[in-house]
Amino acid sequence: MAADDPLRNEPLVSVEFEVFGKVQGVYFPKYVRDICQQLGICGWVKNTKSGTILGKMQGPRALVDQMAQWLTNVGSPGSQIDRCEFTNWEGISRLQYKGYVIRF
Repeated sequence: MAADDPLRNEPLVSVEFEVFGKVQGVYFPKYVRDICQQLGICGWVKNTKSGTILGKMQGPRALVDQMAQWLTNVGSPGSQIDRCEFTNWEGISRLQYKGYVIRF
């Protein structure tokens, strides 16, 4: 991050999420990955056998909050989000992932 980046002093957080609804077959993980990469959030996302989307995000609190809003209210085109559950919020001292990937 650049020295003039306002988020460089922002606390880092880690959170796991699960998105419920019509979220498979609509490129949901691809959108999550692309947006997280643009925001500089690291972690992973995947489809589950039960029809949900599961993932983990790590990054500055403000950016993770922004992505949490997207996961809860926006989603990929064609998706219908019933709800998004966030678990294991924690403050972290450093990021444990490099980049954002789709897991299979």
